[in-house]
Amino acid sequence: MTTYQRETDTLATLCQAQGKTWQAINPEYASRMRLQNRFRTGLEIAQFTADIMREDMAAYDADTSQYTQSLGCWHGFTAQQMMMAIKRHQKTTKRSYVYLSGWMVAALRSEFGPLPDQSMHEKTSVPALIEEIYTFLKQADARELDHLFKDLDNAKATGGDVQTVLDKIDNFESHVVPIIADIDAGFGNEEATYLLAKKMIEAGACAIQIENQVSDAKQCGHQAGKVTVPHEDFLAKINAVRYAFLELGIDNGIIVARTDSLGASLTQKVPVSQTPGDLASQYNAFLETTPINGVEDLKEGDTAMKLNGQLCKPTRLDNGLFQFREGTEKDRVVLDCITSLQSGADLLWIETEKPHVKQIAELVNRVKEQVPDAKLVYNNSPSFNWTLKFREQVYQEWQEAGRDLSAYPNIDDNKALMAPEMDATELAVAADVLVQNFQRDGAREAGIFHHLITLPTYHTAALSTDILSEGYFGDLGMLAYVRDVQRQEIRREQASVKHQDLAGSNMGDTHKEYFSGENALKAGGEANTMNQF
Repeated sequence: MTTYQRETDTLATLCQAQGKTWQAINPEYASRMRLQNRFRTGLEIAQFTADIMREDMAAYDADTSQYTQSLGCWHGFTAQQMMMAIKRHQKTTKRSYVYLSGWMVAALRSEFGPLPDQSMHEKTSVPALIEEIYTFLKQADARELDHLFKDLDNAKATGGDVQTVLDKIDNFESHVVPIIADIDAGFGNEEATYLLAKKMIEAGACAIQIENQVSDAKQCGHQAGKVTVPHEDFLAKINAVRYAFLELGIDNGIIVARTDSLGASLTQKVPVSQTPGDLASQYNAFLETTPINGVEDLKEGDTAMKLNGQLCKPTRLDNGLFQFREGTEKDRVVLDCITSLQSGADLLWIETEKPHVKQIAELVNRVKEQVPDAKLVYNNSPSFNWTLKFREQVYQEWQEAGRDLSAYPNIDDNKALMAPEMDATELAVAADVLVQNFQRDGAREAGIFHHLITLPTYHTAALSTDILSEGYFGDLGMLAYVRDVQRQEIRREQASVKHQDLAGSNMGDTHKEYFSGENALKAGGEANTMNQF
């Protein structure tokens, strides 16, 4: 017996037990509505997706070609369209996630209007977006199942292949996939982090990404001025997130620990060391200091400390922040990663200044010396100029190999390296091949389990709107929309071309028929313009 038939039989028994009072209820219709609403709470989603992600992590450990991917989405509709496209083109949603970017929440979803990525937006907008995304993904499920139910009715009415349609219903693959959700630096102390993590998990998040910056001095990972916290402070927040998962029953929830130390040169406070060699002393050993012989070497307000048996004073800027020694960046990243993994984090995020597989691998391999199964979530960031950086990489590799580069511009001439006439050159083609293979290479060589792009849909919305606006308000007029939007949607067989159906009009008509029978007032019919597509 199929799941569909079993559910229908269960509801038929229930309806019969109610007698005449439920005689208007069709058990098959009710079973369809249940199947269309598989996930009733955010916690059900969090558990379902945590199980998926754990299975994917194990699969990657066995075979690095089984890496996962996501795109950052700033609205439920963009997440829905991404997952519908993946399912249409790839025939499966496996190993495809959604990324929720704090940057895009700040830039696009705050009631204050556009904000920089400095944790100034409302913290409640993060769980609200998680809930919105899952609402749209569940609607994608309901819509596709509604089409299958209509196919089933048609097969029954015309003597078609009913079993094939029932198999499709029973084996339906959900658009609901894991979300890796950005909690920034926790939006406050560890209690604030715990409270916000709970809201995010209750909304459906199975994976929470947290960074080791100072919460009230948080900066975008690709901007200067980043200030990190001592390990004890960061680990307290990792614990807070784990407690939130455990309290809500998501025992296998995923924590992604992000380190910004590669681009951070400042710390807000000097931790207190309790025993020689502890985390505080290791953190303090990275500070830039000046040896002192006694109090006579101290100015008013100076701080003195003892490091490795020697008195010294840490370099403190006018704003009160302490400076790390130049050249300690990689060592700090490695210690951050090892410490986080040994203290409950599941995955790492290393924010780098360029997408270079060998550089990433150098750091990850050092971490793996102590944590062999260390895995990375990597930001394929739009903040990188991918074209320029990979052309520079090929240029440098060819230069080291002694190749003749006289036909190419100087590596310091960014504008010339980016020029359109470069696109067809051997160097540019070689660079594009590296870009194309970056995810495969990174997964194989640098321990990257998950590749994401933080804010791609910010850029796609900006680009497509610019192109349409240029043509529509220019000489092309309506042709700009017809040729470059609608015609493309039709030919790509996108659901969005039938926007009424995508927005739920047909499902609404189905429900009206369930509720009102032949008296239902429907929005569809022969006069529906959607029949033109």
